[in-house]
Amino acid sequence: MLRFIAVFVGIACLAGCTSAPVQEMSDARQAIAAARVAGATEVTSPDLYAAQAAINRAEKHIEAQEYTRARLAAMEAKHHAGAALTGVQHADAPGHPQ
Repeated sequence: MLRFIAVFVGIACLAGCTSAPVQEMSDARQAIAAARVAGATEVTSPDLYAAQAAINRAEKHIEAQEYTRARLAAMEAKHHAGAALTGVQHADAPGHPQ
């Protein structure tokens, strides 16, 4: 019985890893949107540029049904978008020279 449960859990994990990264894509898109609303642009923020490039790669991976790569690219996009947002917030902070 224990062996059956272990096999079932393993299969469930694999099935979860091979599905489209819907949540990761949503999170990345929301992070990019938040950075844009805060004032980041691809021209002024290398991180936002990298985030946009990563989300574009993720979309191409989804089209090719390469879900693991898509998930990683979406996570990278979210990371870069977060860095872009932080950069804008620090630039707008009081006492920061402009």
